[in-house]
Amino acid sequence: MSYLGPDFDPPQPRRARRGPLTVALAALVPGALLGWLVYEAVGGSGASSGAVGPASPPATSSTSGSSVRTAAPPATRSGPGTPDAKAPGRKSDAPAPAGSGPLRGKVVVIDPGHNPGNFQHTAEINRQVDIGTNRKECDTTGTSTNAGYTEARFTMDVAQRLRTILERQGATVKLTRDADSPAWGPCVDERARIGNTARADAAISIHADGAAEGDRGYHVILPGSVHAGAADTRPITGPSRDLGTRIAGTFLRATGEPPSNYLGAGTGLVTRTDLGGLNLSTVPKVFIECGNMRDSKDAALLTSGAWRQKAAQGISEGIVGFLRQS
Repeated sequence: MSYLGPDFDPPQPRRARRGPLTVALAALVPGALLGWLVYEAVGGSGASSGAVGPASPPATSSTSGSSVRTAAPPATRSGPGTPDAKAPGRKSDAPAPAGSGPLRGKVVVIDPGHNPGNFQHTAEINRQVDIGTNRKECDTTGTSTNAGYTEARFTMDVAQRLRTILERQGATVKLTRDADSPAWGPCVDERARIGNTARADAAISIHADGAAEGDRGYHVILPGSVHAGAADTRPITGPSRDLGTRIAGTFLRATGEPPSNYLGAGTGLVTRTDLGGLNLSTVPKVFIECGNMRDSKDAALLTSGAWRQKAAQGISEGIVGFLRQS
């Protein structure tokens, strides 16, 4: 509706030749008009949007930066706010509700490697679990930079950033461990089981390596063909290779981190059959070693929040490419 402000100039009546009757009527009009205006001013008939004369502009309020028109008569209010108002306290960068974006209906499981508390629970994490091809430790402590920034902290940070990116596109995202997880673990067989139970369309385990100084770069680990005990990766080796190849390419573009110079012959891809998280998976899954925490050049990147955001973005682009063609 338009607002008629104090500068509104109502149309002027057409001038006509005055006769005796016109003159008499003219004398009565000002009084009647004045009475009508007073009646309107005290709300006798309810002001309408077309009322002539000065009026106050519609009140506005600011909610999270959005200008919101305040409803005037209570009878016209349809709710506590208007459609363009943001919900109180909602952050502009909050993830979109699952199912509202291009990845709606897709499930992604993110496995942040290790756990900061593993150092204090060596007996628990050394317990042997069946990974199909053999038995192996439940988990390990992971590595750290020479300055003490742990792999477990790194992997959680990247995982949470990755979750935010994917949720914004409508994916349902589950983490194998989160900020409120137990003090150690979970074991590698349980990490695989979480992805399987969720029937993930894609799963990724995030790590950083602990090789020698001078060894640097990322590599993506693909599941080899395993059919032993509880492990049978044959149905997932093909799609996992597709997923891993895409992530390797997008990670390179997003971060500028080169492919590993000590594994994978420069391809950024390595196939293994000794990892329980891959052997026991029944859904497409890969590991990524984002860099070498023991190399000074890589450590400078891994400890940078801005670079970790690039890492999450690069991983997400590979996952999105895989999900949108699957």
